[in-house]
Amino acid sequence: MSGLIYVTKETLEQMKAELQHMKTVERPAASRAIAEAREKGDLKENAEYDAAKETQGLLEAKIKKLESDIASVRIVDESSVDTSKVSLLAKVTVTNVQTKKQLTYQIVSEKEADLKAGKISSTSPIGKGLLGKVVGDIAEVQVPAGVVKFKIENIFV
Repeated sequence: MSGLIYVTKETLEQMKAELQHMKTVERPAASRAIAEAREKGDLKENAEYDAAKETQGLLEAKIKKLESDIASVRIVDESSVDTSKVSLLAKVTVTNVQTKKQLTYQIVSEKEADLKAGKISSTSPIGKGLLGKVVGDIAEVQVPAGVVKFKIENIFV
């Protein structure tokens, strides 16, 4: 279902901590909620029991997804980033050819994407358009509003 997920060591640690929290805190809480609802009588007409079971089901699905993601993680080290072209974990300064606005992005995995922090996913339209480009290239990126052209100004770590 899912391919490889490239993340930094810090992100992998965050994923493991989140999984641990789900298993040791949230899972027992969901079980307690089901037990409490079960004590309230007839399960056929017990909305609280149904809600607790649904919550537990969603939690188990999240746990399975996170376990699957962790199993397909590959750690990328920033010190090994090739700055001759735009690649994962590289920071790239681009100029929007039309507006002349200059922006700096870091290309990261979906798990680490945070636009406010300037981190864009390698699977986003802009991320895909920038990957593999070198300084001086013009990247034509298909976005919902049309095609945006970015000139690659600088690539660094």
